[in-house]
Amino acid sequence: MRLRIVVTAIAALLATASAAWAQADYPNRPVRLIVGFPPGSSADIAARVVGNRMSQLLGQQVVVESKPGAASSIAAAEVARAPKDGYTLFMLSSANIANELINPALQFNIVRDFAPVALVNTTAVILTVHPSTGASDLKGLIALAKAKPGELNYASTGPGTAPHLSGELLAQRAGIKIVHVPYKGSPEAATDLLAGRVSMMFSPASAVIAQGKEGKLKLLATATGKRLSILPDVPTMAEAGMPDFETSIWFGLVAPSGTPRPVIDKLAKAVADSTATPEVAKAWEPQGILPLSAGPDEFGRYIAAEIKRWSMVAESAGLKK
Repeated sequence: MRLRIVVTAIAALLATASAAWAQADYPNRPVRLIVGFPPGSSADIAARVVGNRMSQLLGQQVVVESKPGAASSIAAAEVARAPKDGYTLFMLSSANIANELINPALQFNIVRDFAPVALVNTTAVILTVHPSTGASDLKGLIALAKAKPGELNYASTGPGTAPHLSGELLAQRAGIKIVHVPYKGSPEAATDLLAGRVSMMFSPASAVIAQGKEGKLKLLATATGKRLSILPDVPTMAEAGMPDFETSIWFGLVAPSGTPRPVIDKLAKAVADSTATPEVAKAWEPQGILPLSAGPDEFGRYIAAEIKRWSMVAESAGLKK
């Protein structure tokens, strides 16, 4: 009996030592970074820029994989089931927060199944319309929608995403009826908006800035606290006549819950060092993307605050599950 206890104790010590060594040696092979939106989307742009810099800092390639669908929930579910070793990560976004609040079919829970690593960036949201609407400002758009209830439709990057809830919030605040048309991501939504197949969209800035500057789309207002430096002539929603209307699309890295804290901390440092480099900021600025800085604990508190915030919006819009 005593020999068995000794052997068991030795085995436990060896397992602990092995796990500690594996963490100290992390990463010793490529790391997968799963994105729930298609190539060319804001999430994809964010992941590839920061992933490239992280590859240099970690000494192992961070491989970005796009797996769009269900407002990023398909990708999220895959990562939630992945090994807890730090080799499969997920680009969490505000879309996942909102989607969890309105979709009863999800098979994962953000707080329970993911370990926060670090906030990465935020993307401005811009209220954009097709020129054929004839609306030149927010007041004109609202007047048009009131004159044609249910005839204007708006695109989003999927049910429960910030563009979706922004549209619902606008409808609620303005007392108008507009029809939601969901897409898999911003590239598809922006394409149909550009073609005039949808009337309007609260779009990630990266998807519409160039077309707005070329006059192919009309940028009515930014859902930000202040004007964007790259779009100095575009007013904020508050300036356009709707105060206290601020939304954004943020992205942050998470790992499967249970991933060792030393691995989480090493990844968090790599993210922080990456987003602090001038090269990364320079790559993101033309897209209306701004770096953010928050480690595991602060990011966890941020997620909790976002759940509370969007829960109130979803409930007010009658969308909460």
